[in-house]
Amino acid sequence: MDISTKITRSIHDAFTAVFAVELPEQILSLQPTRKEFEGTFTFVVFPFLKYTKKSPEQSGQEIGNYLKENLEEVATFNVVKGFLNISLTDHYWLVEFKAMTSSENPFALPQTKVKVMVEYSSPNTNKPLHLGHLRNNFLGFSLSEILKANGHHVVKSNLVNDRGIHICKSMVAYQEFGKGESPESSGIKGDHLVGKYYVIFDAAYKAEVKVLMEKGVEEEKAKKEAPLMCKAQEMLVLWEKGDPETVSLWKTMNNWVYEGFDATYKRMGVDFDQMYYESDTYLLGKDMVEEGLQKGVFYKKENGSVWADLSDKGLDEKLVLRSDGTSVYITQDMGTADLKYRDHKNDKSIYVVGNEQDYHFDVLFKILEKLERPYAKGLHHLSYGMVDLPSGKMKSREGTVVDADDLMAEMVETARRHTQELGKIDGFSEQEAEALYEILALGALKYFLLKVDPKKRMLFNPEESIEFQGNTGPFIQYTHARIRAILRKAEQIELDFNNPSLLNKVAELQETEKNLIVLLLDYPQKLKTAGSEYSPSLIAQYMFELAKEYNRFYAEIPIFSEAKEQHRAFRVALSAQVAQTIKAGMKLLGIEVPEKM
Repeated sequence: MDISTKITRSIHDAFTAVFAVELPEQILSLQPTRKEFEGTFTFVVFPFLKYTKKSPEQSGQEIGNYLKENLEEVATFNVVKGFLNISLTDHYWLVEFKAMTSSENPFALPQTKVKVMVEYSSPNTNKPLHLGHLRNNFLGFSLSEILKANGHHVVKSNLVNDRGIHICKSMVAYQEFGKGESPESSGIKGDHLVGKYYVIFDAAYKAEVKVLMEKGVEEEKAKKEAPLMCKAQEMLVLWEKGDPETVSLWKTMNNWVYEGFDATYKRMGVDFDQMYYESDTYLLGKDMVEEGLQKGVFYKKENGSVWADLSDKGLDEKLVLRSDGTSVYITQDMGTADLKYRDHKNDKSIYVVGNEQDYHFDVLFKILEKLERPYAKGLHHLSYGMVDLPSGKMKSREGTVVDADDLMAEMVETARRHTQELGKIDGFSEQEAEALYEILALGALKYFLLKVDPKKRMLFNPEESIEFQGNTGPFIQYTHARIRAILRKAEQIELDFNNPSLLNKVAELQETEKNLIVLLLDYPQKLKTAGSEYSPSLIAQYMFELAKEYNRFYAEIPIFSEAKEQHRAFRVALSAQVAQTIKAGMKLLGIEVPEKM
């Protein structure tokens, strides 16, 4: 039985013994004590005054007295108005700490039979990955790792948008202006080269529209009749017919992009177990439309188009098949959802997609419920806010997007400058220093994008993210490196900090020592909550709190200058446990921690 359950049960017994009231145990709960008050757990008395028939202070006092008399783990308590704050004995915390250090993997959660697919990244093959993709990839990868740590079987998937009019735009521009250029001949990374032609298309297309409008053509008509747009539409038709020349160009340019993506993913530190391609899935779902018509889930209009009426679900009507029999995005997504379930029999399927698609996924999930799909209840859209830069919003067509590759390179340069200015690479070889800059840069970038609640829109500030103080990745990474230096020193002076006989001599704890143990013991619950709420930000914030508390401990409590050997050993053992937890938690965020700085 964990300690919070034990205390809750004893509070239940207190009501029976002191106030002659038999309360259901499930209505009694504890919460963490607020930092400005002394204590570990707090019981809020106010809701139960109708049973105690006494003032909040007196009720709290009498429950506290009962706990102290009947639970050996309770050291003391205090009552602030109607809040009963409970402190536990040093002996209890030391026993818990020893149990933690004696386990090979103290925070391992039991394995489950739950199968989860996490779909993330979903890039288009007409442009390189950008800053928004970074948040998407880091969220998807981190959530996958968190769910694995919760004992689930996880499949990381990526649905690549490799077909459609936007892909044809890059292809048409390349035909018109490319002159046989390739990544090899230009020295430009493949995804950047294709993205270059997407931007060229937009500029040339706008110029054509302007010319037509100057000739008196209305804007909407000019946009449809511009020669480049007509060529892109024609190319899409040719591609769908399987025209060999068109398909050959499509494969060539897509392969350039995939090589570029692979390099970017590798540097980002993300990977996938299953790749899906829209060119393979875009025709899926048509059979489901026919099924839905037979079941009365869909209905056909006079022009032959097929619709879903979702008014009973609080939504409106949704087109699922055009009058000419061609599918729309929702049709494809219906079919792909079936395909994913057939492939992996997932209990849960999580789509990591920006919040501009909230309505789309609401519609998709409700349609799949109406079609009585066995996996429908396990679908979840992890909706996240956009990422802005101090310079404003990004636009792919106009070439104002911050490419992921460029941003990662810039972060490495920023890390190099900050680290050299602070002198944190003394004694490093050039190779070691370069590896450290990469670790710090990617750590800063990932942490900054993951520490914010996914649902919130955010502003990314590269300079702020790389700071070694405050709520940043480098601050936590530096804390780990500091502890590793302590452990190396302990080995040099042959301090046996894992010796149980030494640790058993420690009977009392300083406040910051106790705070660290409390935080360490809270890690499994934080991991569970991050998994159930699909929120890596909870792990990120926990990492910051742990690093901050450790630095307070480091500043206030002597380690090697402590006179008693048992206290020296205990403090190094405590430091080692903090380092182990930081390394494990940061790994869930996809972040490496350095051994030295």
